[in-house]
Amino acid sequence: MTRRTFLCGLALGTLSAPLAVEAQEASKVRRIGVLTALSPDAPRWRPFHEALRRLGYIEGRNFAFEWRSSGGRAERFPNLAADLVHLKVDVIVASDNPAIAAAQQATKTIPVVMVLAMDPVASGFAESLARPGRNITGLTGQGTDLQGKILQIIKELRLRGHALVTLLMANAEW
Repeated sequence: MTRRTFLCGLALGTLSAPLAVEAQEASKVRRIGVLTALSPDAPRWRPFHEALRRLGYIEGRNFAFEWRSSGGRAERFPNLAADLVHLKVDVIVASDNPAIAAAQQATKTIPVVMVLAMDPVASGFAESLARPGRNITGLTGQGTDLQGKILQIIKELRLRGHALVTLLMANAEW
């Protein structure tokens, strides 16, 4: 082997290393830990599955779920959250306050996405709604102080025969 062949091989190997790393990153299956009281096939999770599909995420190809359900027993959440941390999932999706609290206690580094947290600031999940801070972000239900006003507005709009409100009320699951 000549010196020139050796140097060209070394240079090509060095230049192709980042490409190999990028290919591995692109093909890596991301693991989504889900911490919930419900089963994976509960209707509440259907829009989540559909949104992932619309965004081009295919389960088994570029992501995998690690479902942990408490079966409605909140005291199980700390152990289930610790299990997800032990598995080194890429993100934890936690629904409802007991699951979010368990995820918050279990990890300070894995991102936690809260789903429908009730008053995340008062619960200690977020520093503020504008800037949650820490490793937690996500969605919140309206605070109880606003629910009465929202209901009042909906009733007023319905009394005025607003078609959209009538349609929403007919399709609501409340």
